[in-house]
Formats: sequence, C-alpha cells, structure tokens
Amino acid sequence: MSTGVNRWREPAWAQRYLAERDGIPHRREGFAALAELVGAPRRVLDLGTGDGITLALVLDASPGATGVGLDFQPEMLERADARFEGDARVALLQHDLDEPLPPSLGTFDLVVSSFAIHHVADERKRALFGEVYARLEPDGAFVNLEHVDSPTQRLHDEFLTAIGKSREQDDPSNKLAAVDAQLAWLRDAGYTDVDCFWKWRELALLAGWRR
Repeated sequence: MSTGVNRWREPAWAQRYLAERDGIPHRREGFAALAELVGAPRRVLDLGTGDGITLALVLDASPGATGVGLDFQPEMLERADARFEGDARVALLQHDLDEPLPPSLGTFDLVVSSFAIHHVADERKRALFGEVYARLEPDGAFVNLEHVDSPTQRLHDEFLTAIGKSREQDDPSNKLAAVDAQLAWLRDAGYTDVDCFWKWRELALLAGWRR
C-alpha cells in the first residue's frame, strides 16, 4: 500500500485534504477519544500539526498550556499561523518528520499527532517513537491518532469504499503500519500502558506513557 511517493510536498494535495477531511466518517469520534486521553498538559508538541487543528483542540481544553507545532508543508504552516495569530502560547516550526526531532525543542508532558506519521517509512516511525519518548517528562504521554494498515487488501478496499474513495484515488504517500506492530514499537521504545484506545477500520488512536 506504499509507493514511496510523497505528494504532501504539493500545496494542491494539502488543500485537497483540508477540503475533504471533515467528510471522513468517524473522524470526530477519534478526536473525541484523543481529547479524553490528553488530560491537562503544561507543554504540548504536535507532530505534523497541519493547520493546527489538533494543537488547538488540546490548548482550548488547557488554556494555561503552551504548544509547539511542527510541519514541513508551507501551505499547512500558513494556515496554522493564521489559526494561532496573536496567540503567544504557540510556536510553529518547519520540520520534516523524516528527519530527527530538533535538539532545541526541549521536553514536553504531552506529544500528540493526528494523521501524519503514516507518511514516513516504518523504520523512521520506530525511530521517531524513541525520539518522542526521550522528550517526554515523567508521566508524559504520546497520543497518536493515526491511519493504520488493514490486515488484508479486501479490508483496505472496504475502508476506501467507506470513505468514498477507489483504489485509483488512494493516497500514494501512505506508508501504513498495522496496529499490533506500532504498539510493539512503542513498548520497545520504553512506553508503558500502551494500547489502542479507539479504532474504526483504518483510523486508530494509539498511546503510551513514560511512567
């Protein structure tokens, strides 16, 4: 289900996603599950922040928190900048998740991501999970609302049908990994209380803590 292509470097591809995302079935349920898990953080890192929708959700629930959003897509960063204009709590940085996290970021008690990490190769996913763990404060959480792999091609085709897509319309940028594999990678990186806390077909909420 992966071609090695990354169309997210194209502004039009990002614009297409933003126009379609609210129509993805059960997407709001996933964000509700994420909001339930994140608690009341003090400092938040959002990986692949896009237009800032996930970071905004967390900060709206925790007005005293500060946040950092990372994304490599200029179109997305422009929209995030517009969303957070005048909000001194938020810093936005251009960064490609294919590269190691910048050393200057510091530490966080919450790291979140939504529908971003599946665009990097599996080897990079595993490394990124370890980098996030190293940035977490004690009792800090990593909460990842993600597009995951189906066990079979038939189930993948059924997912595409459920979201109104065909095989020809499938995102060639996807590098999907199964839930079980990602939970194992999180445990290997040192996280505890690791689980899949919500799932609908290929949408899943994966989380673990640094206890």
